[in-house]
Amino acid sequence: MSRPDIALVVSDVDGTLVRSDKSLSPATIAAIRRLGEAGIGFTVASARPPVGLQGLVEALGLRLPMGAFNGASVVGPDLRVIEEHLIPEATAREAVERLLASALDVWVFARGAWFLRDPDAPYTDVERATLQAGPEVTADLGPLLAAASKIVGVSRDHAHLAACEAEVAARLGDRAVVHRSQAYYLDVTPPGIDKGGFVGWMSRHLAIPEHRVATFGDAGNDRAMFARSGLSVAMGNAEDGVKAAARAVTAGNDADGFAEAVERLILA
Repeated sequence: MSRPDIALVVSDVDGTLVRSDKSLSPATIAAIRRLGEAGIGFTVASARPPVGLQGLVEALGLRLPMGAFNGASVVGPDLRVIEEHLIPEATAREAVERLLASALDVWVFARGAWFLRDPDAPYTDVERATLQAGPEVTADLGPLLAAASKIVGVSRDHAHLAACEAEVAARLGDRAVVHRSQAYYLDVTPPGIDKGGFVGWMSRHLAIPEHRVATFGDAGNDRAMFARSGLSVAMGNAEDGVKAAARAVTAGNDADGFAEAVERLILA
């Protein structure tokens, strides 16, 4: 594969840019620094809320807008909202009902915070470590659903969550975007908005054609940005369907796959 003339790299975060323990490897930090030295922009598109991106801004010196909530919120490096989309309230209510009916724990991200009913539910420890912030505990999620940026169904039963993804996506149709961002997280985000849309937003914002954008990812919600970029790279830890959607595959996120692909496919 010939090396494209890349001007911007957009990377997913969890399962891609950071290791399984949520840390940035020295090789990844160095690769991003080398992109900057080569005049190539770098930013992230993540299912995380804006607060979950703050540590990356500080560690990597990010200067470009970032896509939070799978691109539904565009924020600056100061985390101020540039553009924001919410889930329609009726859709949010139906999504919560269906997730609860499927015996999933439900989280709601709204009003700049993370809300849940059970602070000891599965993966709350993972999310605390990821966001470096704790949740707001509430007995009633209902009042939040007019302002929901993202709703998450959570389960330790990964096969069950995969089945729920197909069912909830079919039920909600084009009224929301439904994808697993991790094997244990099922995200419901605003309709018509995805990471591919964020790639398009950045392309317009920087006046860079989409074929000069490279994207990196590992999950189903990353395929939308693969389709909008000239070079798409799937991580070695990605599912087969994600790998098939990418132009190239690199090593896993715990084996410096991001850094390896930057050097081999973009900078070499």
